[in-house]
Amino acid sequence: MCTKECDSMLTPKELELRATILRRDVIEMTTTAGSGHPSSCLSAADIMATLWFHEMFFDPHNPHHLNNDQFIMSKGHAAPLYYAVLKHVGCANYDLNSLRKHGGALEGHPTPRVSPWIPAATGSLGQGLALGCGCALGCKMQKSTARTYVLLGDSECAEGSVWEAAQFAAYHELDNLCTIVDINRLGQRGETMLGHNIETYKKRFSSFGWNAIAVNGHKIVELESAFKKARTSKKPTVILAKTLKGKGVTFMENKEAWHGRALTKDECAKALKELPIAEMPSWKPKLPTAPKETHAHPFHTTAPTSYEPHDLVATREAYGKALARCAVENPSIVALDAEVSNSTYTEKVQERTPHQFVECFIAEQTLISVAHGLSLRRYKPFAATFAAFLTRAHDQLRMTAISNASVTITGSHAGVSIGEDGPSQMGLEDMALFRSLPHTTVFYPSDAIATERIVQLAAQTPGLTYIRTTRAKTPVIYKPKEEFIVNDFKAVHLSNSDSAVLVGAGITLHEALKAHNQLKKQGVSTAVVDVYCIKPFPDAKFIDFAKKHGNRVIVVEDHYYEGGIGEMIAHTLANTGITFKHLAVKNVPYAGTKDELLADAKIDARAIVSATHEMVK
Repeated sequence: MCTKECDSMLTPKELELRATILRRDVIEMTTTAGSGHPSSCLSAADIMATLWFHEMFFDPHNPHHLNNDQFIMSKGHAAPLYYAVLKHVGCANYDLNSLRKHGGALEGHPTPRVSPWIPAATGSLGQGLALGCGCALGCKMQKSTARTYVLLGDSECAEGSVWEAAQFAAYHELDNLCTIVDINRLGQRGETMLGHNIETYKKRFSSFGWNAIAVNGHKIVELESAFKKARTSKKPTVILAKTLKGKGVTFMENKEAWHGRALTKDECAKALKELPIAEMPSWKPKLPTAPKETHAHPFHTTAPTSYEPHDLVATREAYGKALARCAVENPSIVALDAEVSNSTYTEKVQERTPHQFVECFIAEQTLISVAHGLSLRRYKPFAATFAAFLTRAHDQLRMTAISNASVTITGSHAGVSIGEDGPSQMGLEDMALFRSLPHTTVFYPSDAIATERIVQLAAQTPGLTYIRTTRAKTPVIYKPKEEFIVNDFKAVHLSNSDSAVLVGAGITLHEALKAHNQLKKQGVSTAVVDVYCIKPFPDAKFIDFAKKHGNRVIVVEDHYYEGGIGEMIAHTLANTGITFKHLAVKNVPYAGTKDELLADAKIDARAIVSATHEMVK
């Protein structure tokens, strides 16, 4: 076996042979499947052969080796090529002809379900480079010898997220990151924005602070030389590979109308005649060096800080302080922020453990994908920005959820309660966004103690987790030893004579508590429930609770009607006979004070009292 100090012994001719075998596999796989993107695979075959058989260091028998070089296929529609490579380098042993078959091993675009060698779901274009940034940054933080390689398509370079990631990589000096752009000129419906204008690509990446190398993407010697130069660069490197779509099959090569089209059986037979038949020769991979550390840190819970009952503390501030305490005790925690750390309070992490803080600047798409990339290096990322701005990164969140990555996102300044800044700054859609994503847990703490406990919960919860925090200070209502668990709610007030259940979370829980006290003076007894865990939600337990406490439920939330707590509980209560009323934000808000805006939206204590009287009269 080779070691990190030696080069692959394969000659360019031997690598060309492997690229030809990969092309044959792709054509046969996609023809059998009846769908796929063979032309996009053929253009990148020489790149992938050189990368996997010559450049990368990895142990085929240990996909979790910390010093394995990392690879991300950003142009995910070239999945068949990826699958063929993994089989031939000894990382997998699946049937290539199961591609795109229902129940088969090989999906149309890569996801981690296919193989542990596929770290993240890709195919929603423009995200792979930021993912690679997260991986490369994680390797640097771990002092790993691993390098990160990302294969981009030229079409996806029109995505702004690519350039967000490019500037991130340069700023953070990710010299262990190498991106290859497969510039095959043709997109889905014709020529790409730049076509084969390699010089413009070079100028653009260079202007972002990258080491840009232009090569013929079908010349193995040029590819080998570029990869060698990348290993010694002090900057992130991009290899701009000029290629031909459909390379190797004359009737497809550099021709339009072949994107996303599989060959017929007759076309397949004709194509294979142009690609010499050969068996994949035996080969020994270059093994990585042993890692210096495992970077596996057990999570330790920490006692809450000394908040006193009725202290006024914003949950966003409690979040920052709690995360900083957790980071001190747990080196796997990394806080990321989008240049609002003095508002989200992640600056508390930066102050105490600066090596566990990553500034992503105003680039929310990069924020999410870098967090995802860090999770692939066994970190537990906590990424924060204003809740309103997370909608910009919805697609990155969607792909993080599809990958089932363990990442915590925190959205601060949620709802109309932020006050005077106006609707552009108000997160009023965020709960709908996160509730709709698979593998998600959604928390909404209402005071500092709940926030502390929920940060600790999030650090131990697998999958994508969302914490919604508020700008306004709210009184502490829980005792320091209060326990919170996933898939539960808390009854803050209850009695045997309750006429209705008032349901709130975050800012509206405190409005519900005010309403409870006013109603009590008016002779109306109500239970008050804190829905701190919005997803998952214990439906049966809540139905039983509501039936025992008046058989009436009023939900009040600082969120639009669609997709939030009210819709969730309405679904829970359907066909139960329990009377339901929903108070939420109906119209686009204006600027104003917190109290003015809560009143305008009719989600304040006065509105809750009025709704309760209407329900119990």
